[in-house]
Amino acid sequence: MKPASRKPGPQKKGRGDSARTRTAAPAPAMLAIRPRPPGTTAALVLADGTVFWGRGIGAAGLRTGEVCFNTSMTGYQEILTDPSYAGQIITFTFPHIGNVGANLEDIETTTPAARGLILRADISEPQNFRASQHLDAWLKSYDMVGIAGLDTRALTRRIRDLGAPNGTLCHAPDGVIDIEVLKRQAREWPGLEGMDLALEVTCRQTYSWDQTRWQFGKGYGTQDKPAHHVVAIDYGAKRNILRCLASSGCKVTVVPATASAADVMRHQPDGIFLSNGPGDPAATGQYAVPVIRELLATGTPLFGICLGHQMLALALGGRTTKLPRGHRGANHPVKDLATGKVEITSQNHGFVVVPESLPADVEVTHVSLFDKTNEGLRVKDKPVFSVQYHPEASPGPTDSHYLFERFVRLMETR
Repeated sequence: MKPASRKPGPQKKGRGDSARTRTAAPAPAMLAIRPRPPGTTAALVLADGTVFWGRGIGAAGLRTGEVCFNTSMTGYQEILTDPSYAGQIITFTFPHIGNVGANLEDIETTTPAARGLILRADISEPQNFRASQHLDAWLKSYDMVGIAGLDTRALTRRIRDLGAPNGTLCHAPDGVIDIEVLKRQAREWPGLEGMDLALEVTCRQTYSWDQTRWQFGKGYGTQDKPAHHVVAIDYGAKRNILRCLASSGCKVTVVPATASAADVMRHQPDGIFLSNGPGDPAATGQYAVPVIRELLATGTPLFGICLGHQMLALALGGRTTKLPRGHRGANHPVKDLATGKVEITSQNHGFVVVPESLPADVEVTHVSLFDKTNEGLRVKDKPVFSVQYHPEASPGPTDSHYLFERFVRLMETR
């Protein structure tokens, strides 16, 4: 995985998010439905009836999901293959999507779970020595539907001010698009709140992982002398998280999201990892939280990321809530409260832990400098900690790699 670039310049108000009550700016009126421009072969229709016309890219078809936006300047292939985007249609705010092409290395899962993508400009021609395929051909190979030529600034402002809407995306090469059908599908889609999507993206059987992080001139390596054994519960795990664990000297055994505590502990792990994943943590937590509580009782070191962080909080007695627009980008500043250090982080989450709901023996360790929402926690008297953001995604580029080292130290001192 290539390190993500920082976006230069000051951040504009509204880039962050908050679960706290605040005075909202007047919401913009619904965008007017303009006449269909000539030559359009795709449309995005929101649940409120707003219509965006454009040119179809990728596969032909129709997809419905939550429309979100991501502000990253690099890493579009990793974003599109991140299992945490299950159920979502991704709007890229950066215009030059496709400029490094696509390849077989920069993927986070075998089958992408994102519902579709939205671009301002047509896909750029690849200009990178690692490119093995044009992005449009790559999209078609995974049956992923997209639209280009859409006013992404207007759509992003709409999401910022009114929250992430449900939407239906249609790419029809013959130009036949029924707006009323798309509108109805967008309105009828239930939304992510209350939706368990981990079952859609988890592995179906246990497997071992030994691939290490990518290095220039060498590619991916292999961990053949592990010092520790980690069992990772796969709620939608990104491959680069597993690579980081392997690079830290760990043999990794990956088990499905529905694994029991006995299934985990029969591998005799030195540490337990709770992975990232999509959907509502409260929904996935119906079966995952009781297992996590049993694992906490064993005293085994435990580390969680993203959805794993949220479900750990639920297992400890906390609560989660849905953010109006979420955190998705590679330039989010997070403060480590213990050291005062600020990390530039990669984020992708629509739900957040409510810090006031955490019990007295759980300490908040990290906060977002965009909106002060929770970004990390630890249990004071146990070798247990988690973060909301993605330390494996390298936007800093190495600002957050210490978290894997911390996990290893906990296993060494157990």
